[in-house]
Amino acid sequence: MNIKKDDIVVVLSGKDKGKEGKVLSADPKNGKVIVEGVNVASRHMKPRKQGEEGGIIKKETPIYVCKVMRVCPKCSKPTRAAHKILDDGTKIRVCKKCGASI
Repeated sequence: MNIKKDDIVVVLSGKDKGKEGKVLSADPKNGKVIVEGVNVASRHMKPRKQGEEGGIIKKETPIYVCKVMRVCPKCSKPTRAAHKILDDGTKIRVCKKCGASI
């Protein structure tokens, strides 16, 4: 899975198509990510402790990673990641369109 936590992504399909957001968490085992402000569900919460408030809470739910694409911070375009190995042996992700380090 090429998308990691704190990446900025754009949604490619579904009800939130075109929305951008930051990845809050990634689940490579199931191939899903949670994106800030995308795929929001309403949850009815009952107060469990004294002084705690109940009500309707909005919460982001997971979305398949194949439905999102990373946005390059330099060129601001959705792009796939290429991998480049530097001289010291470290592996970095680079933008396919502009070649900038991600």
